[in-house]
Amino acid sequence: MKSRILDEFCATTGYHRKYAIHLLNRAPEEVSSFKPRKRGYTYSAQAVRVLAAIWAAADYPWSVRLKAMLPVWLRWAKEHIKELTPEVEQQLLKMSPRQMDRRLKDKKRALGRRIYGRTKPGTLLKHHIPIKTHAWDVHTAGFAEIDLVSHSGNNASGEFIYSLNLTDIHTTWVETVAVMGKGQTGVLEAIKQVQQSLPFDLRGLDSDNGSEFLNHHLYHYCKEQHIQFTRGRPYKRDDNAHIEQKNWTHVRKLMGWDRYDSQKGLKALNDLYRNELRLMMNLFQPSVKLVRKTRVGSRLTRLYDEAQTPLDRLKASKTGKSKKVSALLKLRQQIDPFELSHTIDRKLERIYKLAKHSR
Repeated sequence: MKSRILDEFCATTGYHRKYAIHLLNRAPEEVSSFKPRKRGYTYSAQAVRVLAAIWAAADYPWSVRLKAMLPVWLRWAKEHIKELTPEVEQQLLKMSPRQMDRRLKDKKRALGRRIYGRTKPGTLLKHHIPIKTHAWDVHTAGFAEIDLVSHSGNNASGEFIYSLNLTDIHTTWVETVAVMGKGQTGVLEAIKQVQQSLPFDLRGLDSDNGSEFLNHHLYHYCKEQHIQFTRGRPYKRDDNAHIEQKNWTHVRKLMGWDRYDSQKGLKALNDLYRNELRLMMNLFQPSVKLVRKTRVGSRLTRLYDEAQTPLDRLKASKTGKSKKVSALLKLRQQIDPFELSHTIDRKLERIYKLAKHSR
C-alpha cells in the first residue's frame, strides 16, 4: 500500500522517489514552500546610455579596462553627460565587467576587426645582436620592444611615412613618433626623441630583424648608452607580441591602411603622437598584463593582473624619473579626458584629409 501511495505521489509531483520519501518523513510544519530566487541588481536604460557614452569617448576599451577607468572618467563625465545622476553613478560603479559586456553587446557588433601589416627582414649584424629566447620577466621600467608600422597604403613604392612604436614591458607605457621613410639615421633620431620623452631610463631594446634596426648606427648607440640590445627570432611574430598589440591599438586602429607620404602628414601625425594621444593612452587608458597561462588538456586559461594605467604602474614600480612622474600625476588631475578625446577626433579628421586613400 505504501509503495503504491509513493508511486502516485511521485507521478503527481514529478519528484524523485528518494526526495519524496525525505519529504513525507518530515513533520508537516517542517516542509517549506518554494521560494523563487530574488532577482539581481537591475541597471536602468539611463545607466547603459551613460556607460555607452563613456565607452565611446574612451575609444571602446575592453570591459575590464572600462571598469578600471570609470572612477577617473566619472569625475569629468558630470560636465559632459546630463543623464549622469548620483543614482546612475552608483549603478555604474556596481556594474561588473561581464554585465558591461552584456549591456554593450549590440553596440559591439558594429565594430570591425582587421589584421596587421608586414615588414621586411634585414641581415646586418645578426651575429652581433643576440636573440632573446626567453619570455620577458622584468620588474623595472626601461626594457622595451620597438617596431615600425608602415603607412604605404596599397602602393609600397617611393618614400612614405612610418610610425615608430615603443612599448615598455613592465609598465605598458607607449611612445610613438612618425618618420619619413625607414632610413637608418632617421630611425635612430626617432629613437633618441622617444628616449627623451620617456619618464624613465631606457635600459633595453628588443626589435625584429628589419634592417632599420639591425644596423651599425643603432648598435653602436646602444653600446654607448649602455642599452641592452636584442632581437627576436626570424619569422616568429610572437617574440614581439607586446609591440604587435600596441601597433594595433596605438597606430593601425586610428590611422587605418591609407598612404601618408607628405610633410604635412608627417607634421600632423607627430603633433597627435607627442601630445593628446600620448596623454590619453598613458594617463587615462588602463591596460592588463598576462601573468601566466595554465593548460589543462586542450583548454588554455590565461590569468591577467588588475587593469591599471601605464602611469599608475610606473608610480607603483618606483623606477621612473621622480620629477617627470610627479608632473604627469599632477597633469592628469587637470586634464579632462572627454575634451582630450574630442581633440584627438578633430586632429584625426584633419589627418584623414591628408591621406591618399586606397582604391
